[in-house]
Formats: sequence, C-alpha cells, structure tokens
Amino acid sequence: MINRSDTPAGGAGFEKIDASFNVTVRDHVHRMMRAAIISGRFATGEKVNERSLAEQFGVSTTPIKEALRQLETEGLVEALPRRGVIIRFASSWAEEMILARAALESMIAHLAAKRIDKKGGIELVATANLMREATTSGDADGLIALNETFHDLIHRSSRCSYLSKLIERQQFYDASIRRVIHLDPSERQKALEEHVAITDAIVAGDADRAERLMRDHVVRSGETYQSIVFGKQKESERD
Repeated sequence: MINRSDTPAGGAGFEKIDASFNVTVRDHVHRMMRAAIISGRFATGEKVNERSLAEQFGVSTTPIKEALRQLETEGLVEALPRRGVIIRFASSWAEEMILARAALESMIAHLAAKRIDKKGGIELVATANLMREATTSGDADGLIALNETFHDLIHRSSRCSYLSKLIERQQFYDASIRRVIHLDPSERQKALEEHVAITDAIVAGDADRAERLMRDHVVRSGETYQSIVFGKQKESERD
C-alpha cells in the first residue's frame, strides 16, 4: 500500500515506499526526485532537506543520500562544503537539454521519412488518430503515454540505432516535461496539430519538412515548459 506523507519539503510531497515494489529504494527515490526537480517542484538554489525527504518517503537517510549522489552525476543537484546539497537544475540547463533533444529528434524524423515502411506509416497514422481522440476527451495521462509511443515509432522507423540510443538518455526528462505542459488544454491542442503535421510529412516521405516540423515542435514545447516552470520560480522570487 502506498501512503502519501503530509509533510512537504521544497513544496513537494512524496509517496512512501512500499517494500514490495520490484525496484530498489534508492532507484525509486532517485526517479521521484528527478521528476520533481524537472517538474519545477524545487527552486534553483534551494537546499535539499535530507531528513525531511527521508520522512516523506518513509526510509532512512541512506537511500536519500545515494539518490542525491546519482542526481549529482546528472547535473541536477550539487553537494557543497558546509552547505549541503542544493538544486542546480536551472533555465539555462533546461534550454541546452531542449536544444539537444531538438537536434536529435529532428534528424531522426528526417531519417524516418526516408526509411519508414507501409506498416510503420499505418501505425504512426493510427497513433496520431488516437492522440486526436485523447485531446478531444481531455485525457492528459493517455495523451502523455501516446506521445511517448508516437516518438518511439518514429525512432524505430528511422532505423538508426545510434541516434535512438542517444535520445533514450533523455527519455526521463521528456516524460516530466510532457507532464508539465500537457496540463494545459491549449498546449495539448497545439501539440496535436504539430504531431499530425509531422505524421503527414513522414508518411509522405518529405524528409526536409519532417525535420523542420519536428525541430520546431520540440523547441516550441520546450519554451512552453520553461515559461511554466521557471516563470513560476521568478514570480515566487518577486513575492
């Protein structure tokens, strides 16, 4: 059974860990913390309260420390002498992450338009249609899952395992970003229109158009994410 702690830390509450989970405690804490940081639940420069986090997760401070060390290797936090661990994820870091993803995804879309087969095209169109239904019904969770499926289909259709492996390293960032921006109905509609246009370009074999549309889509959605997450931080700093 999962219990939610009522004690917030950094403005974020976490679910206590069920010992029956088929995942290590450290990995669970790491994933939850990473998602919280990227979703903007901690402010840049905020000090991490390890004891408070341990209470929220219902664990000792040992897996908390281990998870934070892992987050530090990813550049999301930093351990400073006499200051403890602070959040390092910032707007500039997010911008670089988004631009890197735009470059990779656009090249993959270019290759997919050249290499996609009939079966892949049918699957991509079907997924875009399901995304339209989820957008109309307001099913944000379903749309997030379909979004991941959509991009995975394009990755497979590109038949470029090297680029696909590179983009896989950003998957955990992408999931958190999508969850932030797809809470907005207007953003969901914009994303749908872009996904449909990308689908049409890939199925038509228009590699240059597919590349451009994918780059524009990733950059625009990334800018929306930044304005939501870091815009809130700027507002809180002014208050």
